[in-house]
Amino acid sequence: MAAPASGGPGATASAALDELSRNLTYGALGAGNGSLSGAWYRRNQIHLFGVLLAILGNLVISISLNIQKYWHLELAHQEHPRPYFKSVLWWGGVILMAVGETGNFAAYGFAPITLIAPLGCMSVTGSAIISVMFLKENLRASDLLGMTLAFAGTYLLVNFAPNITQEISARTVQYYFVGWRFMTYGILEILIFCILLYFHKRKGIKHIVILLTLVALLASLTVISVKAVSGMITFSVTDKIQLTYPIFYIMFIIMIASCVFQVKLLNQATKLYHTATVVPINHTFFTISAIIAGIVFYQEFLGAAFLTIFIYLFGCFLSVLGVVLVTRNREKEHLPQSYIDFGHVPGKQTLDKIQPDSNSLSYGTVPDGSDSTKSPSGEKKEV
Repeated sequence: MAAPASGGPGATASAALDELSRNLTYGALGAGNGSLSGAWYRRNQIHLFGVLLAILGNLVISISLNIQKYWHLELAHQEHPRPYFKSVLWWGGVILMAVGETGNFAAYGFAPITLIAPLGCMSVTGSAIISVMFLKENLRASDLLGMTLAFAGTYLLVNFAPNITQEISARTVQYYFVGWRFMTYGILEILIFCILLYFHKRKGIKHIVILLTLVALLASLTVISVKAVSGMITFSVTDKIQLTYPIFYIMFIIMIASCVFQVKLLNQATKLYHTATVVPINHTFFTISAIIAGIVFYQEFLGAAFLTIFIYLFGCFLSVLGVVLVTRNREKEHLPQSYIDFGHVPGKQTLDKIQPDSNSLSYGTVPDGSDSTKSPSGEKKEV
C-alpha cells in the first residue's frame, strides 16, 4: 500500500496512529494484573511518581485547609478582628493550597486519570487526621474505620489501575479530540448539562444532586483538559516542544473555564447544604465522571482484564465509603447545643435543675425548690 502524501491530512492521521501504537501499551506479559513483582514496579515507575505527587498534593491541601480554618476560628474569638488577608498565617495556607494543586496538576502528566482522580480521598482523610492534631478535634471510631477503608481502597487503586503507558503529545490529543467516542460523549454531556441547568435556573430547583451533577459534568472536562495540558508540558520538557500547537491553548481555555464554573456551582452547593453532605457526594460524583472521562477520551482501560477492572472498582468503592464515614455527622458536632442556662439570665434565680427526673411525680414541671406539685385545681400537694 502506498504511503500517504507527505504533509497531507492522511499523513497527519497516519503519524498520529503510529504514535498511539507506540504509546498505548499495557506492557507485555501480565499487563494490568496487579502483580506486586519487581517487574510490575519497573513497568510502573512513572505512574508511581504521579501517585506520589497526587498523594503529597492532597496532603498539602489538607494542611492548607486546616491552617485557614484555624485562623478563622482565631478571628472569631477576637473582639476587634483584623481582615484575614492581612495575616501571614492565612497567606501561608493559600500558598500551601497552590503548591498542593500544582502537585495534583503535575500528577496527571505522569499517570492515568483513572488512577489520579480517586486519590482525592486522601485529602479528606488527611484533613481528618490533621484536624485532630492541629485543631484538637475528636477522633471518632467512624474516622478510624473510614481512614482504614480509604487506605485499603487507595492500595487497590494503585495496584489495579490501568498501567497504560501513554505519552500525551499534541497529535495524540488532536486524535482523541476529533474521535467519534469523544464527540458522542461530548454531545450527550452537553445535552444533560443543558437540561439540568434549565431546571436549576428556570425552574429554581436547587437540589444537591442537580448541583453536584452539574459540577461533575464540568469536572469531566476539567480532568480531560488538565491531563492534556499537563501531559503536553511534560512531553515538551522530556522530548519535543508542544506549546506551539493550537490544541494546547484550546485545552488550556477549557481547563480554566470549566474550573471557574465548577467552583461557582460548588460554592452554591456549600451555601445551601452542610459540608458533611456536600463532600462525600461531590467526591463520589467526581470520581465517577473522571473514570468515565479517562475511559472515553484516553481509552485507559483498553485491553484490561475483567478481574483487574472489578478489583479497581472495588477499590474506588472502598475509598468513597471511607470518605462518607469520615465526614458523616462531623458538621453536627460543631452545631451549638440547644439548651438554656438559667444561671446566666439577669434577675433570675438559679435553679438546681431544669427538668426533673422522669421517674418523679413532678416530671413535666419546673421545680420551685421544694418537692411539691400542683394539683389540677391549683393547690399544692406535698410529695
